[in-house]
Amino acid sequence: MAKTTPVEFIQQVRAETAKVVWPTGRETVMTGIMVVVMTSILGLFFFGVDSVFSALVNALLALAK
Repeated sequence: MAKTTPVEFIQQVRAETAKVVWPTGRETVMTGIMVVVMTSILGLFFFGVDSVFSALVNALLALAK
C-alpha cells in the first residue's frame, strides 16, 4: 500500500467531505425533536414496566411475611 503525504491526505479528506450530503437546518431540528419525543416515550414505558415489576415484587414479599 502506497504511503500518503499529509498534503495528499488533506486533499483526499476535502474531496470526500465534498461528497457528503449535509442535512438542512430544518431536518436537524426535526430529527432532534423526534429524538426527544422517542426518548420521552421510552422513558415513560420503562417507568411503567418498572412500576409494575416493583408492585409485583412488593406483593410477593408481603406474602412471604
